[in-house]
Amino acid sequence: MDRQIDNDYINNKFVTSIIEGIHDWVRVIDKDNNVLYVNSSMTKELKRDTVGEKCYQSVGRKSPCANCISRMAVFDGKINQKEEVINGRIFSVVSSPVREDDGSISAVVEVLRDITETKNLNRKISEQNKILMNDIAMAKKLEFSLLPKGFVHDKLKFWYKYLPSEEIGGDFLSVFNIDESHVGIYIADVSGHGLPASILTVFINSGLSRRVLSPSLALEELYRRFNDAKFSSDLYITVFYAIIDTDNYTMTYTNSGHNVSPVIANDNRLEILLSPGIPICNWLNEPNYTDKTVNLLSGDRILLCTDGLIELKNNKNEQFGEKSLIDVLSRNNGTPEEIIEEIFIDARKFMNVNKIKDMADDITLAILKLK
Repeated sequence: MDRQIDNDYINNKFVTSIIEGIHDWVRVIDKDNNVLYVNSSMTKELKRDTVGEKCYQSVGRKSPCANCISRMAVFDGKINQKEEVINGRIFSVVSSPVREDDGSISAVVEVLRDITETKNLNRKISEQNKILMNDIAMAKKLEFSLLPKGFVHDKLKFWYKYLPSEEIGGDFLSVFNIDESHVGIYIADVSGHGLPASILTVFINSGLSRRVLSPSLALEELYRRFNDAKFSSDLYITVFYAIIDTDNYTMTYTNSGHNVSPVIANDNRLEILLSPGIPICNWLNEPNYTDKTVNLLSGDRILLCTDGLIELKNNKNEQFGEKSLIDVLSRNNGTPEEIIEEIFIDARKFMNVNKIKDMADDITLAILKLK
């Protein structure tokens, strides 16, 4: 045996040993659908040597497959792929042409990989994803149902805009009548997004007392309920809560860590309601919230928002900022709806976009105007 023949022998034996060691099924089929070679993995699974049989007979069929990719590989000279069910199992079948030195195609190599478990797993994932999406849709419906609708008061006008960054968000706000002379309003920002944040927005809505006329006492009670619920330490809620006395035109408020301070503006007035306080969390035993009171005037415009709006960035990585909100609030003496619309017009101009989308955080903006 000369050196060339010896090398060919070694190479052929090496390639054969590789193919025989493959867990996937491998077989070679000629142009007349005859099986020329089958690796040991396929022979073992089929429990017989199928060399010499027609390719379709070896997998339990009586006639050629209607979508025979091996025949396609012979005619078009390309690698083709399909899925095939064999003995109740699902296989990914890849058919590749075998070319002679002159470029002609003499046979086809088929590699069959059992993907049954993968397909079953994908089906289960798809089913679970469908359930999750249904849960998210229900949570979104619940969350939006809790947002203010149709609030009417003879001394107040109110409007808001809410844009969640995901299907369901972590911002929340509410305005409500406590009694004939007191109106409560709060805005909240929950850590995170999605279902966990949505659960906390429901918790705020149900857990915040609407009977107590002290915002600090109401938030302290909410703080205790939060701790009693044993929420995770990485979850927290920032809330600005105010109660407006519509008889005396005063507003009493407290802040549990809400980082965008509300603003009161009038033709001759601009006041930022700074008030420190820790979020609703389980980091401390006692939050020690305090009330502050401010006098209100007819025509006052009160702005509340979350940080998603002021943190919008343009292509220069500049933030929209609180000053932009205050500028609009100071110059626009229109209805709350008109003020909010102008703010969003300015935000879109700032970002040079027609529509604000793909935000990093939820956006909530509310305006309350005293008549």
